[in-house]
Amino acid sequence: MNPIRHARSTAAVVVTAVLAVLPLTATPTASAEEPRPAFYEAPATLPAANGDLIRSEKLDLLLDPVDGHTVAFDAQRVLYRSTNRTGKPVAVSGSIFVPKAKWVGPGTRPVIGYAVGTQGIGDSCAPSRVFSELFEYESFFMAGLLARGYAIAMTDYEGLGTAGMHTYMDRVSQGRAVIDIVRAAQRMPSTGLTATSPVAFAGYSQGGAGAASAAELAGSYAPGMKVKGTVASAVPADLRALPDAIDGSLYSLFTWFAIAGLTSSYGIDMTPYLNAKGTEMFAKIADDCVFDLLGAAFTKSSDYTADGAGLAELIKRAPFDRMIADQRIGTIKPNAPVLVTHSHLDDVVPHRVATQLTKDWCNRGATVRLSSNLSPLHVGGMLNHATEIYAFLEARFAGLPAASSCWRM
Repeated sequence: MNPIRHARSTAAVVVTAVLAVLPLTATPTASAEEPRPAFYEAPATLPAANGDLIRSEKLDLLLDPVDGHTVAFDAQRVLYRSTNRTGKPVAVSGSIFVPKAKWVGPGTRPVIGYAVGTQGIGDSCAPSRVFSELFEYESFFMAGLLARGYAIAMTDYEGLGTAGMHTYMDRVSQGRAVIDIVRAAQRMPSTGLTATSPVAFAGYSQGGAGAASAAELAGSYAPGMKVKGTVASAVPADLRALPDAIDGSLYSLFTWFAIAGLTSSYGIDMTPYLNAKGTEMFAKIADDCVFDLLGAAFTKSSDYTADGAGLAELIKRAPFDRMIADQRIGTIKPNAPVLVTHSHLDDVVPHRVATQLTKDWCNRGATVRLSSNLSPLHVGGMLNHATEIYAFLEARFAGLPAASSCWRM
């Protein structure tokens, strides 16, 4: 790992250490990173079933060089099978954490399908690598879940760490990756988990999309999974609402992350849509992580397109319009109660997106509670997500009835 590239500036670290951003959306040139670690290389033949384990190894934590965490929990890096949007079996990496203390709650130990927020699109950005090589900001929010005795199954998502482009903001790919690492955790003998272990999904921003997608897909993709609830916060449920909020902002880089991820998933060549400056920029971002945020801050997408059209205009045209419409979350009823949290002051994902998502799920007969807040900006909303998640999950695992906002939507 190149420590210089990841230490852009003190300001970048401060801004992004607690960041889980999301957003909007060709296929950059091949990565110029150092060779991918052997662990992340897929075998010639993948296992037969989704969630089957390919390999695992002890996960070392950079911030715990003496392995003090092993007293509290076991940490494993894993490679497992999933299926991407097109139906192709793929190898996906991730991390699994299991507390050492005996579970003392009702029933058996629950496992959280933890969907991470934006990490970047370069292979070195994969959380299962960042835990060992840098600092993973999700550690702040994982700690409380582990302290409550929950196991955590955290996917890196398709193409983040493993071969191919990370399919950033691809609804189906992300949801399946979240579900399948839960299956992998349940099948690892060392975890003590089984197929009957209670499950919840949780995530913020890109992670909110991953968790929400998993909640929608679980009923058909994993019908036997014992899903008890989902916490999906600052969910980018409708990507059409995002360009005006993000383009030209601090988060401009994430528009290009999503362009790279989605067009890669859909096999769209971006070259005809970019000018020379855009082609150069697009090639450079292939290795970027969230720490590279400031490198593209406050740039406008219209400066990089062949005809000067901004992203908000471009995604209304074919072939992008169908691609963006496919990412809409809210069209399938989740098979368990959902808590949606969102700040009215979110500067990345407009609050109206959460309102519409809640209405959409309510109209399909789901049990959904929308918890709005006034935390400042997108980053601030993470604090409400992190504090509200505990009571919601405890109630779900205890079998208590879930509150709903549907009566007032």
